[in-house]
Amino acid sequence: MRIASRTRRGYRSAMTRISFSLSATDGRARTGTIATPRGEIRTPAFMPVGTAATVKAMLPESVRETGADILLGNTYHLMLRPTAERIERRGGLHRFMNWERPILTDSGGFQVMSLSGLRKMSEQGVTFKSHVDGSLHELTPERSMEIQRMLGSDIVMCFDECTPFPAEEGVSLESMRMSMRWAQRSKEAFGDRPGHALFGIQQGSVFRGQREESAEALRKIGFDGYAVGGLAVGEGQEAMFDVLDYAPDMLPEDKPRYLMGVGKPDDIVGAVKRGIDMMDCVLPSRSGRTGQAFTRNGVVNIKNARHQDDPRPLDENCDCPACRNYSRAYLHHVFRAQEMISGMLLTWHNLRYYQDLMEGLRGAIAVGQFDAFEADFHTARAEGDIPRL
Repeated sequence: MRIASRTRRGYRSAMTRISFSLSATDGRARTGTIATPRGEIRTPAFMPVGTAATVKAMLPESVRETGADILLGNTYHLMLRPTAERIERRGGLHRFMNWERPILTDSGGFQVMSLSGLRKMSEQGVTFKSHVDGSLHELTPERSMEIQRMLGSDIVMCFDECTPFPAEEGVSLESMRMSMRWAQRSKEAFGDRPGHALFGIQQGSVFRGQREESAEALRKIGFDGYAVGGLAVGEGQEAMFDVLDYAPDMLPEDKPRYLMGVGKPDDIVGAVKRGIDMMDCVLPSRSGRTGQAFTRNGVVNIKNARHQDDPRPLDENCDCPACRNYSRAYLHHVFRAQEMISGMLLTWHNLRYYQDLMEGLRGAIAVGQFDAFEADFHTARAEGDIPRL
């Protein structure tokens, strides 16, 4: 399939629909490509989070250099500041933030549901007070679709309620069924938008029957991709994997499957093993700003005193600028001195590590070596970061 060609002002569409193709499977693990007018997304894919039209501590060009094919933007934060209307007047989110590749935006539902005392929910939608200035707003399926259209998102998420954990079975069932009604309204409000995709979101907490009912409702409505929602909300990895043992297989095999808000490197490997194609999480950038680095041998706290005279790179197998150009001793120094470059370098490294992990997963699946890759991954982490003698 011919992909859009780049012009001086961006991308010229050479296709009208976003499509997904699988190139290989290994057990339940899958690798393939999501083709969009703005470029291909290689799956399994990790999406860095650009909450407020920026991946914190990174230039868009730098994010692309890490290997990212797609970013995630946050509907809730952008609708409040600078507003979707302002972004639309400036040519859309891609031009506004200087990112010409695909962008997925969440629906705003998760952030609104987390406001607790600042919101009021009904069948119509959610009325809430802004955490920025206290102003009153209403977010409905129709309004969420309108905002994401103004942002120019390539992949749009349905408006849903992210069921909290733990939740009683009856509470979860009521929440899931309302999300399915909102999914229908989201689909109707989204309309026919060639070159853009709408993803439905499966809910049902940890209840298998509810997950099946939700998946069936979403399949009847029909979406371009499907997300497994309501996980990574405090249930723990074991419970999450228990749900992923069956939930992805309830969704169409020929569409992308997206696990929202995940996660740690071992979460990602376990999710891919269970048939997930896309993931996102703030962890690599947030950890980078606090001195935590993800490496093949586990997490390194660069602020630890044992690094203060260490001439080695952070990760000898990494080609990011932090590892290529700076020692652990220097990284330790700039973090202890609270210099801005500290968070910049470790964020770059963490994002590169995540993209290296995805590249390794794709390569292993392509040649039928996922099990060996998984075993090596866990062995290296078990060995840990060996201190310098």
